[in-house]
Amino acid sequence: MKIHLVDGTYELFRNHFGAPPRKAADGREVGATLGLLRSLYALLSTTDVTHLAVAFDHVIESFRNDLYAGYKTGEGVDPSLLAQFPLAERAVSALGVVVWPMTEFEADDALAAATKRFAKLASVDQIVICSPDKDLAQLVSGKRVVCWDRRREIVIDEPGVLEKYGVRPESIPDWLALVGAAADGFPGIPGWGAKSASAVLLRYKHLESIPGDARKWRVDSITAGRAASLAEALSTRRAEALLYRQLATLRTDVPLKEKLSDLAWRGAHERLKELCHQLGDDKLPERISRWRPA
Repeated sequence: MKIHLVDGTYELFRNHFGAPPRKAADGREVGATLGLLRSLYALLSTTDVTHLAVAFDHVIESFRNDLYAGYKTGEGVDPSLLAQFPLAERAVSALGVVVWPMTEFEADDALAAATKRFAKLASVDQIVICSPDKDLAQLVSGKRVVCWDRRREIVIDEPGVLEKYGVRPESIPDWLALVGAAADGFPGIPGWGAKSASAVLLRYKHLESIPGDARKWRVDSITAGRAASLAEALSTRRAEALLYRQLATLRTDVPLKEKLSDLAWRGAHERLKELCHQLGDDKLPERISRWRPA
């Protein structure tokens, strides 16, 4: 069987900016939530989608904000979108899908923890992480754990990670530490770009293994002068680089209580009909052919 793990935060953002605005009768903006529901049901209607869970950033802040003051917050996010997170969680749960609302951790951490747990099971043929988020590329393993960009219909396996980022999955946190992650709020190390980080980490894999003396580097694509500049920048900001890597490394110790059987989709709950009515969309329940007994 396959397990599909969905980045609900990404999906909610995607639907907020991609789906038409929609207001409920009480004036609330609900377009992103309705778009998410339709998208998830379309996914569930696919023949090989049987086991599913969705993780949300119930609050944008996490333990990483305590580690680094510049880490991402909810500042600047459209209030009408922020207000839909609790609603989206209710809606997805009513659809009959397992929801992981993260507070101390982030949605990506929940996906990482679930991947680690369920990838061990012999009955699981593949884990499909539904998100294009580059952070999640660190979870990819062979063709058994892959990332799926549903919007562009692109599946990235381990060779795909190497082709896209120039490093293997285990080096993704180190790569992000060097090049930075604007969406997460940390800048990376000055002078290091994607190509230089890829070339060096493909050879040395992790920050600790990069020689401090550039004369010891064995990276053919980087000149001696460029290597010296990069080595100096890393040397003077090594503590920052290690912190950024910590921020980029997904946690796998999130306490998720669900077993594999809990992820099996058995149909929507009856309460979804009333919720959709409140949101102004009575047509969606009519499309759903599978309902749980009351």
